[in-house]
Amino acid sequence: MDVLTDFPERLHRGITLYVGPEHQPLRLRSHRWHTAALLVAFEGYDTPERAGELRNQLAYVTTADRPPLPEGEYYHHQLIGLKVISEQGEVLGKVTEILATGANDVYVVRAEIGAEILIPAVDEFVRAVDLERGELRVHLAPGLLPE
Repeated sequence: MDVLTDFPERLHRGITLYVGPEHQPLRLRSHRWHTAALLVAFEGYDTPERAGELRNQLAYVTTADRPPLPEGEYYHHQLIGLKVISEQGEVLGKVTEILATGANDVYVVRAEIGAEILIPAVDEFVRAVDLERGELRVHLAPGLLPE
């Protein structure tokens, strides 16, 4: 298994992972690291052929099994769909995608008229995240809005 999580320590014996597009619940029987990948065995998948049925599928954990993040940090899925509002109260659109650039993430905001606005995910531009209200308040520096 290629491990895409930042928290591989939560993958322990007995945890239930939800595999594939149908989110089939499977209990992790054992695991061990092999170079950068994780070799896993699930209960009920006792032959290589049976385990091969799971190849090239994503495995998920439930929200309850994900670790809490420090104050001011968010999981990407919490930010996708948030309404983006300028400091002046103008609705700019919704977060539709998050680009990982290496230095910092960039929020892709799709405006009502279809244009994209790229907002760096740094304190200079992101003023407040309110998950309960579904809002992301931003400061717009010159050049962030499309012409």
